[in-house]
Amino acid sequence: MCEAELIDRYLDLILEANKTTNLTRIDSKEKAQLLHVEDSLVALPEINEAPEGLYGDLGTGGGFPGVPVAIMTGREAVLVDSVKKKVAIVDKAVESLGLSDQISTFSGRIEDLACERPRQFSVLTARALSQLPSLLELASPLLKEGGALVCYKGEATAEEQKNAEKVARKVGMVFVSKRSLTLSDGETHREVFLYQREGKPKVKLPRRIGLAQHKPLID
Repeated sequence: MCEAELIDRYLDLILEANKTTNLTRIDSKEKAQLLHVEDSLVALPEINEAPEGLYGDLGTGGGFPGVPVAIMTGREAVLVDSVKKKVAIVDKAVESLGLSDQISTFSGRIEDLACERPRQFSVLTARALSQLPSLLELASPLLKEGGALVCYKGEATAEEQKNAEKVARKVGMVFVSKRSLTLSDGETHREVFLYQREGKPKVKLPRRIGLAQHKPLID
């Protein structure tokens, strides 16, 4: 199968599993093609600019954007989610498509992965997972020097972006770019933020599980 066929088959497997397990609120193929497949691939320009090497998708849920991105880029990928039931379904779908050698999963917290695989990733994605300040802190210990964090957002407020600048300086990350776009429905707005790991964090990372979200480094 070509890349488009693989992605379409994966989408079918996830929508079928979604009938019995809550993987996504989207239940129609048409909406899923827009909000899962098309949306997953909007950040390919930023992802392709990242250094060669391991790719990780933080909070992958039903495998988006992780699986489409992995298929289109050919990168070795690790899909990360703390919900074991979701990870098991993604694993099964990936295996059925013969992609297990390329795409693996990690069922646990991002902070735990950072302890197990520090500075091993060249590029990370995060879609609708958390606020930018939290994502920067969670991503930093996972990324190698020069590695990229690509964040998919609906719309980030000025305050969120300002707080992200504060956290970036503390965790060894720098802002590179922000790109705004509209999906093919002419309505759905997306913002793609690109950050890069440069230098060492000024704080010890990872911190205790949950602190990045509940006590961000914005003070």
